[in-house]
Amino acid sequence: MKTNYFFLSLATVALLFASCQADDTADIVITDNSTTINNEGGSGGTDTSNLVEIGGTKTEDFTLEADKDYVLTEALIMTNGTTLTIPAGTIIKANNGAGVYIAIAQGAKIMAEGTSSQPIVLTSNEATPNAGDWGGLIILGKAPINSVVGGDATSSSEIGGLPYGGSDASDNSGVIKYVRVEYSGGAADASSENNGFSFYGVGNGTTVEYIQAFEGKDDGIEFFGGTVNASYISVIGCQDDSVDWTEGFTGTLTNVYIEHGVSHDKGIEADGFNTDIGNNSSPLFFSKPSVNNVTIVGRGSATENEAVRLRAGTQGIFTNMVIQGFEEGFDLDGDMADNPTGQGVLNGNLSVTNVTFTDVILKMKNDTEFTFTEADFISGDGNGTGADYDNWKAGWTRN
Repeated sequence: MKTNYFFLSLATVALLFASCQADDTADIVITDNSTTINNEGGSGGTDTSNLVEIGGTKTEDFTLEADKDYVLTEALIMTNGTTLTIPAGTIIKANNGAGVYIAIAQGAKIMAEGTSSQPIVLTSNEATPNAGDWGGLIILGKAPINSVVGGDATSSSEIGGLPYGGSDASDNSGVIKYVRVEYSGGAADASSENNGFSFYGVGNGTTVEYIQAFEGKDDGIEFFGGTVNASYISVIGCQDDSVDWTEGFTGTLTNVYIEHGVSHDKGIEADGFNTDIGNNSSPLFFSKPSVNNVTIVGRGSATENEAVRLRAGTQGIFTNMVIQGFEEGFDLDGDMADNPTGQGVLNGNLSVTNVTFTDVILKMKNDTEFTFTEADFISGDGNGTGADYDNWKAGWTRN
């Protein structure tokens, strides 16, 4: 729909915006409720001729244009069989609120292919943006998760209550390349929080390369199960965990750069399963990603706690890391019952090879109830070179 408005008063414009934001009726399916507002020569001389409001539940393909100024006014949900196409250089500004997010449902796709010189930017529409202004980007796939019994059973996402999970490890949710998400992480309630990027049961047929989460209120990037591989990941200034995985995530992460701001939690928080739901897979399986070429920069050993927290039975193979400015490098938590994190160390499913610690007081802390030494867990101490961030950050990231 295209609506042209000429010489609108400020009061009328405000009323239009309020009307858009107030309509949050969940049962209405909207095929295209985008609006182009043409306010040539309006108050203050602001030209909004390219301003397009977007949102709603799409039942057809939806293609954006790089030369438009998009404002996300409510949740934009792409349903099964649809594709959201976002060209290089597109900027989408989101209105305030945890319910303002972009979700790619199971069976839908996103084709967001930016470039190093023309990244796609999802950011806040506030004049003075802050972490948590809006939701974030949510992708939901059909790959395995361990929070359900198995087969094609699904779980529901924290935000939006959308289904995810299944048995298709190679499921394809599209392409996300050179995409930056800023000021995300709005919380719907105490237990339902947006992340910058949320990957729910996303399959390894999906392409995820060159993504940055900048100044988010909750986690920068979180993987809820799935098999998706991601490379060239930058997380700057997120206030909870920068990279998080749970529910049996088994993908590969390559070239990861994490830098903490004043407010933060862990660089990486890794769970073998979601402790709020349980490991319900049959047979049981735990998260076990491969994580290569990682740099985690804290604010100094006197002020930071753990760089990497491994718990709830998570497994994982870490190779080539640099950890700088933390009290503890790796904190392993678990027990000998349902959370056998330490067992992964003993059977070779949880290990670190080639890591360099700088300004780190304690390299490994064992709170798993299993007995093992630092040498059982870490090899190649001093040999890590990390993410080589300077060689791939130019043009599309923020610092």
